[in-house]
Amino acid sequence: MSDKFYHKISSFFSKKKFEDLDIQAVESILNYRFRNRELLYTAFKHSSFLPITKEKYYKSNERLEFLGDAVLDLVVTEFLYTSMPKTSEGELSKIKSVLVSRSVLAEIVANLELGNHLLVNRGEEKTGGRTRPSNLANLYEAILGAVYLDGGLKSARSFIEHTLLSRHERLLNHQSFINYKSILLEYIQSLGPGSPIYVLVNESGPDHEKRFIMTVCAGEGEEAQGEGRTKKLAEQAAARNLLKKIAPELISSD
Repeated sequence: MSDKFYHKISSFFSKKKFEDLDIQAVESILNYRFRNRELLYTAFKHSSFLPITKEKYYKSNERLEFLGDAVLDLVVTEFLYTSMPKTSEGELSKIKSVLVSRSVLAEIVANLELGNHLLVNRGEEKTGGRTRPSNLANLYEAILGAVYLDGGLKSARSFIEHTLLSRHERLLNHQSFINYKSILLEYIQSLGPGSPIYVLVNESGPDHEKRFIMTVCAGEGEEAQGEGRTKKLAEQAAARNLLKKIAPELISSD
């Protein structure tokens, strides 16, 4: 069998095997060509897709996500350590927590429109699975894990630099990525014992369009409310609104 004929046969079966995923389109978005396209295909397989392919639970993208999380932590930590030599360990930890946060990773994937290619079943798609922030953040880490296994740490670092670190200053100044709950907690504890208390006030809307209203109480009867599509986002909004009342100097103006 000639090499040319073998290549044609391999390409044919590869296309059939990965027909659920537009490999070329995804590689173009990622600006990376995989040697082992099985890794890329696995990175896009949400657990809900496995019954369709009749595969075991470990064939989803969750194991790659686990690996990608560790690679991301290493590369971002190294970047901050070398680029901010006079920054304290505490501040570096805060900065890193923002850069590797689920909201930041989800935004990156959403902007690249990679969620359109996520392999999910019909039920997950109907409930907004392709745009759900948790799924998008998981997808980023799974892709990173796949890149690491396919091309090594150098390729993984290049991917992180291109998609995340090249925009780190803008991301760190973006209001939606600031951890207002953490800022509020530190402020309240600096005044004495005690911590802010968050209470769910209202929950409304269908499962894929939930809205939550949370109240946060702190200090001497000070409180504020916040609204969001998840409890965590509502808590962040409440914390920010309370800070605006009791310590506006700690947050950036709108």
